[in-house]
Amino acid sequence: MRRRKFITLLVGAAPLWPLAASAQQSAVPIIGVLSVGSPDMTSSYDAAFERGLAESGYMVGRNVTIERRWARGNHDRLPELAQELLHLNPALIIGGGNVVALAARRATSTIPIVFIIASDPVKLGLAKSFAHPGGNATGISMMTATLVLKRLELIQELLQQNATIGFLVNPDNQDLLQEIDEIARSTGRPLKVAKARNPDDLEPAFRQLVSAQVGAVLVSNDAMFFNLRAQIVALANRHSLPASYEFREFPAAGGLMSYGPSLVGTFQKIGTYAARILKGARPDDLPIQQPTEFNLVFNSATARSLGIQIPPSLLARADEVIE
Repeated sequence: MRRRKFITLLVGAAPLWPLAASAQQSAVPIIGVLSVGSPDMTSSYDAAFERGLAESGYMVGRNVTIERRWARGNHDRLPELAQELLHLNPALIIGGGNVVALAARRATSTIPIVFIIASDPVKLGLAKSFAHPGGNATGISMMTATLVLKRLELIQELLQQNATIGFLVNPDNQDLLQEIDEIARSTGRPLKVAKARNPDDLEPAFRQLVSAQVGAVLVSNDAMFFNLRAQIVALANRHSLPASYEFREFPAAGGLMSYGPSLVGTFQKIGTYAARILKGARPDDLPIQQPTEFNLVFNSATARSLGIQIPPSLLARADEVIE
């Protein structure tokens, strides 16, 4: 009797085993996205990232889930938000910006991290080398220091004079500050640094640059500055300061000029890297990439309002002129 009861229970339970295994296998992976910005400023880049995922068969809401956390300009919240993502047991974390990537890396040394950063990931401590990152983080480095030198040359050519150049920098981004110091020493050019770590610091920073009588300002590559681009462009134009930016989105918002890679294309590449990790690749097997295409963009209306005539030599090299 007992033997018959045991067999009945065993047979009754048997159909549940494949169902349990199937449920475990069909668990939808979670991608955590850590951002210093806010939801209203990232929609086009979120779409580009999702296109990169879709190229490898990952459709958001179908076989992958994205959980986003926004610091809304407050860097101090990044550690807390990173921990929130870790509690969701994500398959990987996406981090945009030096400070964001470092916050994610401090939060975990095991969960894969895919980053977009401005600086050298080896100097930041995010990787051992570009070819073999050697840890749980990989992604794309913009190598902004190299771009700053080019942007310096372009703004000087635009102004056709050796004016003192100002830099707007987030002091939380210490590596960029060090890179700017190195550029100043290597070029021997007079540079004036103004610092802003939150929206309230921007107006005093621009007043400082005006008081220093800079001829132009280079706005550094910073995730917070990107999210505040409308405010920064408005301040530069109101103070009649010719300003150079790294991304096209600034002249599209009324800024004078930009020179740098496409952010939309960069986020799409990050999506393809995320998909490779979801399929089993390790960050250490994915070399850190650098942009290979750079676009020179001018806003001709802003140039006219500042009384600047763009030299024909620059117009001929421009990839886009926004009217």
